[in-house]
Amino acid sequence: MQKTNIEQFRVKGPNVRTTNKAEMGSTGKIPGLWGQFYKSHGNQTVPIYGVYSDYESDANGEFTVTAGTKATNSQEENVFIKSGTYLIFPANGVMPAAIIDAWKAVWEHFSNTQPYVRAYETDFEEYSGPESAAIYIGIKEHS
Repeated sequence: MQKTNIEQFRVKGPNVRTTNKAEMGSTGKIPGLWGQFYKSHGNQTVPIYGVYSDYESDANGEFTVTAGTKATNSQEENVFIKSGTYLIFPANGVMPAAIIDAWKAVWEHFSNTQPYVRAYETDFEEYSGPESAAIYIGIKEHS
């Protein structure tokens, strides 16, 4: 895991509102969201993004997930990736198992006392190939 600064950019694509609890059970919406994205985009060139935004509170509240690509103009419906500092968690291997394992690493990392806390503004997955991705978690200094 490493720390990086990200400049704001936009991602366009379909979205759903959900919770981590719903995604752990049979009412998960994220698999259907990705199915909708791939159905309408076919073999999309990379990178592809999964954006987590509009957090109600923390990992226990509702949030919005967008599956998409970089937006090329402001006329497109989109979500902003906020500028800021992010921790990068790599996810390499067969998907979706690799990305699920990376999310487990995120949750484990932030379950311990850290010099940083999650900002819960925007987080995102960046898929750079069929077996290569990274999760970017927005952070702020521990107060």
